[in-house]
Amino acid sequence: MAAVLVAIGRFGEYFMAYLDGTSAPDVGTIRDTYVAQVQKRRLYSGLALLVFVLLMVSGFNVADDRNAGGFWDGLHQVGDYPAEVLSEAWERRASLPGLMWKYFPSLIETINIAAVSTIIGAMIGLLLSLLSTRGLAKWPRLIPVFRRCSDIMRAIPEIVIALVLIFVLGGGPVPAMIAIAIHTAGALGKMFSEVAENADLKPIEGLTSTGATWAQRMTLAVLPQIAPNYVSYTLLRFEINIRASAILGFVGAGGLGYELRNSMAWGPGRFGEAAAIFILLFGTIVFFDQLSSRFRNRLTEGQGQ
Repeated sequence: MAAVLVAIGRFGEYFMAYLDGTSAPDVGTIRDTYVAQVQKRRLYSGLALLVFVLLMVSGFNVADDRNAGGFWDGLHQVGDYPAEVLSEAWERRASLPGLMWKYFPSLIETINIAAVSTIIGAMIGLLLSLLSTRGLAKWPRLIPVFRRCSDIMRAIPEIVIALVLIFVLGGGPVPAMIAIAIHTAGALGKMFSEVAENADLKPIEGLTSTGATWAQRMTLAVLPQIAPNYVSYTLLRFEINIRASAILGFVGAGGLGYELRNSMAWGPGRFGEAAAIFILLFGTIVFFDQLSSRFRNRLTEGQGQ
């Protein structure tokens, strides 16, 4: 694109010179200039790609040197563990329904962790978004403060927060719920703020002229405009939080992930339980993904109409 623009610019110069009577446009010169610019662009692109490949290769080599077993040494064994799990699960396939029923309460606990943390995080994220949006904030001077709070909350991974809370509060679903809620509040606060920036300010001005409070202006003028997008983002975050709550179980935060870690840690003999938990978790994620996708599509279509 840059080469084309340069060539067009050169053609403009030659054409203006032709109008002035100083020289005639040279098509061959224009073509040579365009080809030179294209070749220069390809050269720079090739050099950038070469640097990128070298950085990737060197980074991989450094990581492989620090790896305990070595990537290439263990590559041929990458399918051994899944093969053992699948073979034992197939041998115990008759007991899989019973095992799935056994771990169903842990699945409910995982869903509860995700649901509660999503609700709490969405409420905090909504407040942060309104306080950090220009034109809507109650204290405009504090907008940078609320934005940095949102940045910090979503910058720290859930597993780091959960590990700290487990050390303080002990293992269980409460640390996982708090960790996911904090990260959810930061992430949704950012997305909600971007949606709120597109809200029409005329209803707010009208309510302000009648003496309405900040809470009344936000409730009556802003939320009706952006509620569909808010609900859509919240449902999307709920899907993510189901996965996050299962992952946090590996660090002792309860739920289905905790049971999966225990079954995998025991090794052969309990791989059937691990397979049952995998099936439960996969089915739950697919179910809620499809359910929330349909609901989000309805909200989007309704908003468009």
